[in-house]
Amino acid sequence: MKFAHWLVLGCVCLLPLSASAQWQWIDKNGKKVFSDQAPPPDVPEKNILRRSGTPPPRGGSTQAPAEADAPEASKPREVATAPKPSGVDKELEEKTKKAQAEEKAKQAAEAEKNAKIKAENCDRARQGKATFDSGLRVARVNAKGEREIMDDAARAAEQKRLQSVIESDCK
Repeated sequence: MKFAHWLVLGCVCLLPLSASAQWQWIDKNGKKVFSDQAPPPDVPEKNILRRSGTPPPRGGSTQAPAEADAPEASKPREVATAPKPSGVDKELEEKTKKAQAEEKAKQAAEAEKNAKIKAENCDRARQGKATFDSGLRVARVNAKGEREIMDDAARAAEQKRLQSVIESDCK
C-alpha cells in the first residue's frame, strides 16, 4: 500500500513539469515572461532565456560557459529555431490581387452603368426641352387621373428643370 502512495505522489509531482512554459524571455520592462508561444519579434535574441524544446540554462546565465569565455568576434550568430515568417503569403497575396481586380471590374461596370443612365437622361431632357421650346400645348395627368393643360408658369418651371438636367447629365 505504501508503494501506491509513493507512486501517486511521484505522478502528482511530475504534473507541473509537463505544464511548464516552453518559452522564457525578458520583456522591455525587465520582467521575465513565461509562455507556450514564441516571444514577439521586437524581443532581442539576447533576452530570450529559453526556447521551445530546450532545457532552461543553468546557473542563471543566459549563455553556455564556453560562449561566455569566448570573445564576441568568434561567436557565431544565433539562428532562431522557429522559421521566421517572410511577411508575404503567396496564396493570400494572390487572393488579395484577385479580390482587388474583381472590385475594380465591379466599379468599372457600375461606372459604365451610371454613364449609360446619364446619357439616356440627357437625351430625354433634350427631347423634352425641345418640345417645351416649340410652343406646343402640353398636357399632364394630375393626381386624380385627369388631363390638364400646363399654364405658362408650369411650362417655365419644367423648362428650368429640364435645363438643369441637361447641365448635369450632358457633359
